[in-house]
Amino acid sequence: MLALTGAQERTGVQQALVIGLFAVFVAVTLYITIWASRRTKTATDFYAGGRSFSGVQNGLAIGGDYMSAASFLGIAGLIALFGYDGFLYSIGFLVAWLVALLLVAELLRNSGRYTMADVLAFRMRQRPVRTAAGVSTIVVSIFYLLAQMVGAGALVSLLLGVTGEGPKIIVIVAVGLLMIFYVTVGGMKGTTWVQIVKAVLLMTGAGLMTLLVLIKYGFNISEMLGAAAQASGKGSAFLEPGLRYGATDGWSKIDLLSLGLALVLGTAGLPHILIRFYTVPDARAARKSVTWAIGLIGVFYLMTLALGFGAAALVGGAAIKKNDPGGNTAAPQLAEVLGGGAGSFGGSILLAFIAAVAFATILAVVAGLTLASSSSFSHDLYANVIKRGQATEQDEVRVAKLAALGIGAVAIVLSIFARGLNVAFLVALAFAIAASANLPAILFSLFWKRFNTRGALWGIYGGLVSAVLIVLLSPVAWGGASETRPAAKLTAEQAAKCGVPVTSTQVGNPTALFSCTTAAPIPLENPGIISIPIGFLAAAVGSLTAGRREDENGEKYAELEARALTGTGAH
Repeated sequence: MLALTGAQERTGVQQALVIGLFAVFVAVTLYITIWASRRTKTATDFYAGGRSFSGVQNGLAIGGDYMSAASFLGIAGLIALFGYDGFLYSIGFLVAWLVALLLVAELLRNSGRYTMADVLAFRMRQRPVRTAAGVSTIVVSIFYLLAQMVGAGALVSLLLGVTGEGPKIIVIVAVGLLMIFYVTVGGMKGTTWVQIVKAVLLMTGAGLMTLLVLIKYGFNISEMLGAAAQASGKGSAFLEPGLRYGATDGWSKIDLLSLGLALVLGTAGLPHILIRFYTVPDARAARKSVTWAIGLIGVFYLMTLALGFGAAALVGGAAIKKNDPGGNTAAPQLAEVLGGGAGSFGGSILLAFIAAVAFATILAVVAGLTLASSSSFSHDLYANVIKRGQATEQDEVRVAKLAALGIGAVAIVLSIFARGLNVAFLVALAFAIAASANLPAILFSLFWKRFNTRGALWGIYGGLVSAVLIVLLSPVAWGGASETRPAAKLTAEQAAKCGVPVTSTQVGNPTALFSCTTAAPIPLENPGIISIPIGFLAAAVGSLTAGRREDENGEKYAELEARALTGTGAH
């Protein structure tokens, strides 16, 4: 997934710098976690950091949770390779955050306590709704965890210049053990401070690189874009739509729309993002978090434009593709060039710093995901389903820590087996499930008086199952030829994996899950355009066809509405 230019030229000094910066970050975060553990006494401390974080602190932590390795490495690479079409990802992620913050954040903070299911179960039958919400939360978190951990294995092993599967497995296990430690020892307090440190590091690294790129071109953005277009070999087409999502390909346009829907709507249903709003003391602090997060994330995604187009101009698409066809090396390669080039002392230092920031990004995100899923298991499934609300706070926290151990162990094992697979579908599926299963239930709970238990169950399970099934029938799983897409020549590595000659043409995904040569029944890589309407429709039909509602007179809905809008009675 990630390699770097001139790896064969790198000295032991550079590798020592990389290892040293990794070690410094890990040491700092371990100290923070241990410090936070001494202040984690109650369930509120573990789940919500004692609701003691200010709006500014939580805004930084939200940014740290949201700006994942996919944002830092992936989007910069997509812009470097596909120009305008890659830029659409930045827009999608930014607009998605606006939807999450302005439509869901404050209402959820006022209505819930620790997890998403607190809001859903407020006026419905506790056990079935919490079970469904818990299952959805854990599924989304596991898919996201796999992508981050597999990426970490590839990132670190290739940065250090080592080959073979052994180093990747070691890194995956190390990342898994670290995230378990962060969650079980530090809880939300420790995890939040790790997110804050990571956000500061990421903004510093991205800001420094953006400044250096702009200095290269005398702060003339037009000149930078022109140089990027020229170096890309695509000319003016690099700055126009169509390189990634062909203008004449109907399915490609639908796929773009589907991806956009999943990004924009999925963020508002991601469990590890939603639980961040429970860490502030009141609605006013939640609003301040919103303001800071929007500002931070907005600036970051503006900087990805400079990083992406700067990499296209200074590194070149051919050099980026040579190391990684997906473009994930663009930001580290750009750092090396800006620092003075491969083998230079400045290049080594800047590369080592950016590599450490990328690793910090992965660690922070996996800790947030693990906390969200273990909290949901303990608070929703154990305390309210198995124990029927009779569990003590101490029992909840103990089970949450055991759940973090279990979920971490499962994620480590699955990541080891998934390390050779294409992990892009894991992230796409996480967003699609969040948008298809979680978001309909959240919005209908907050805004629709008629919504009920059957609607919640149909919506959550319908969205979850449809998203998974569509991905299993897509080119992500079946990468074979299709009449609706142009044929592509295989590389030697892809041909060997697929068991076909190099001269064979193939469409779709050469790293498909099941088959490299069988046509996909559904030619969409992103399921959102089908599964999201299914989730909303299932929730609506389930509610309308239910018999007697639990909240027949609307009293609980009126209470929920008052709490969501005013904060009255909020925890």
